[in-house]
Amino acid sequence: MNTPVKLAVVYYSSTGTIATIAQEIAQAAEKAGAEVRLLKAAELAPQSAIDSNPAWAANAAATADVAVATPEDLDWADAIIFGSPTRFGNIAAQLKQFIDTLGGLWAQGKLADKVYSGFTSTATTHGGQESTLLALYNSVHHFGGILVTPGYTDPAKFADGNPYGTSHVDAQGNNPVNDTTRTAARVQAERVVKVAAGLKAAASA
Repeated sequence: MNTPVKLAVVYYSSTGTIATIAQEIAQAAEKAGAEVRLLKAAELAPQSAIDSNPAWAANAAATADVAVATPEDLDWADAIIFGSPTRFGNIAAQLKQFIDTLGGLWAQGKLADKVYSGFTSTATTHGGQESTLLALYNSVHHFGGILVTPGYTDPAKFADGNPYGTSHVDAQGNNPVNDTTRTAARVQAERVVKVAAGLKAAASA
């Protein structure tokens, strides 16, 4: 019998939108049969900056028990789904810093042949969702990873409209994660698990 797909959901979230989507993805992947590690990138901002923003401070407290991602988690995983808010059309420094610690695994070829995908959020419509995911995926190409995006493989994807990965417009916290985004997250998680399971089965055949 094939062993379950091992999925690492690695995210950075300041005020909680990405954390909410990450939890939705993790739950959907578990329901699809995966063994999941929900992990956050280490915070780089000073405590004073966090404390100055009530939503940021609240999310930090709410996710205090989420483990901080390590390179070992990616070594363990068959598939990785990264999540980050946009920062000027790119991924947040906190997630980038974590990715930059993966040189040892990359040099050993241990990041290759895994499935990768990503999700994001922005404060405004057209605020960098696609460019953030494309920037993230540049690293996947260097890893020799297998990029699995949701595309328009499910009718629900025409509602959220982003084939590159799940994305959400939070309007500076005024638009909580809604059913459209949650559905997109589930579609993405299920597709990643399905493809990773197929690749894992083929490798062990």
